[in-house]
Amino acid sequence: MSLEGFSLDQFSHDGETYPIYRRGTGPGVIIVHEVPGITPEVARFATIVADSGFTVLMPSLFGTPGKPNSNGYIAQQLLRACIRKEFKVLASRKSSPTTHYLRALCRSAHKKLGGPGVGAIGMCLTGNFALSLMVDPSVMAPVLSQPSLPFPVTTSKRSALHISDEDLACVKKRVTEKKQKILALRFSDDKTSPPERFDRLRKEFGDGIETIEIDSSPGNAHGISGKAHSVLTTEFVDEQGHPTLDAVNRTIEFLREKLICSTETEHGARLKG
Repeated sequence: MSLEGFSLDQFSHDGETYPIYRRGTGPGVIIVHEVPGITPEVARFATIVADSGFTVLMPSLFGTPGKPNSNGYIAQQLLRACIRKEFKVLASRKSSPTTHYLRALCRSAHKKLGGPGVGAIGMCLTGNFALSLMVDPSVMAPVLSQPSLPFPVTTSKRSALHISDEDLACVKKRVTEKKQKILALRFSDDKTSPPERFDRLRKEFGDGIETIEIDSSPGNAHGISGKAHSVLTTEFVDEQGHPTLDAVNRTIEFLREKLICSTETEHGARLKG
């Protein structure tokens, strides 16, 4: 199923090939969809990003692109992801193998589109991927939306980051020495992306990470369900003052700061020189 407004291509690396949906112009932003796939809600968010001045590249890793969301569809694709070798859903100190493919896609996008680097947005099952992708210098604007791996089935896994010690050290070096920034989003009562994980992110990266935790506790001001999970897609409400709209706007602003404004600043400095 094609997605209206997106062109379709493919990208291959090290024996892996996936369809790539593309839209927009400007610096590259790789959007890695959530379970169950590129749903209409994911495509809507990708369109918002593209229309904000970016070239969106969205690989289809699982599911049927454009197929509407449903509980049965989510369960089906979640099961398939759990048994595929490309995903290590219970790994605490190891990244899923498919992140190597995604790093190659980031490098390719940066080479073709130019600019200071690319953005990388992961969601749910792929939320932590944006952290692993930071190992590649091309990734300048990483966004972790409701990062859910490893599945928080034990106390230790609730605070785990689904990244190897070596890769974590590399990312921390970029944050401390290169002043790299990270953005992370979740709902406060989301059990699949637990608060301990965000506590760990803040402990590891300090001022290098900005976290947004939207209130979904009982009786919250916006009536957000305690089961709310997908900040940028399924639970997104396009109403002024709604925290999910604020989160989307902050994500766009973050991308602009790292991928557009930094280029303009560097260009201005060269002109002054």
